[in-house]
Amino acid sequence: MLVYFILGYGITWLNDRNPERRIQKGRRGEKRKAIEIRQSMASILVTCTSVAIGLFAQYQGWTFFSPWSFSWLTAVPLFLFCMVLFDAWFYFAHRLLHTKAFYKYHLLHHRSVAPTVWSNDSIGLVDTALSQGYYAVITFLVPFPPIILLAHRLFDQINGTFGHAGFEYFASRTARHPWPMLCTTYHDQHHAEFKYNYANYFSFWDRVMGTIAPNYDRRVQDLENDAKSIRLRKSAFHGRNNSQHI
Repeated sequence: MLVYFILGYGITWLNDRNPERRIQKGRRGEKRKAIEIRQSMASILVTCTSVAIGLFAQYQGWTFFSPWSFSWLTAVPLFLFCMVLFDAWFYFAHRLLHTKAFYKYHLLHHRSVAPTVWSNDSIGLVDTALSQGYYAVITFLVPFPPIILLAHRLFDQINGTFGHAGFEYFASRTARHPWPMLCTTYHDQHHAEFKYNYANYFSFWDRVMGTIAPNYDRRVQDLENDAKSIRLRKSAFHGRNNSQHI
């Protein structure tokens, strides 16, 4: 919860100073702030319970394997492996939540058509249990050291908050084809258009399954060009000011 509020107010401060980076120019999701914060408190509790179940099962020796010993040599590859597995889990759980039988549990989250930093955890409890149930299950299948799972949960909170921020800071060549990485626009398009971009970290599953927004790569490239133009204008403005000062 502390991370939720630190990120929320920190990124809001950043967004207020960069209004030109807003992705959905004609929409404002900030009016849902109070509702989303209240819902997020319950959702975060479910997420933390999922993490606690996984770690407690490991600690009690109920899992199929004892956790690997933590090593700085293996920390990065294990963290990346955890990300890849979570992305697969999240993609297919998310697709399930968009089916007719399960969408009623996901509808609450999609009321945020223009998401904000407060939207990341504004999710129904069944929805949260399905998407975050990874932590309660993965310890039975892969013996991740507890610190890797906790680090991943922290990273996912940061990633998810930026992913719902509604402002683009990460549009770059590595966020579009042929690279597998994403930027904020990816999930923002999911909220705006509903039927595309289900993944969390990588575009792999959406590209393979044919669910990536057709205009995503072009949109990222346009945002890259916009960002370059903004930097050039600011540089020219500062240059003029410096000349006048001299």
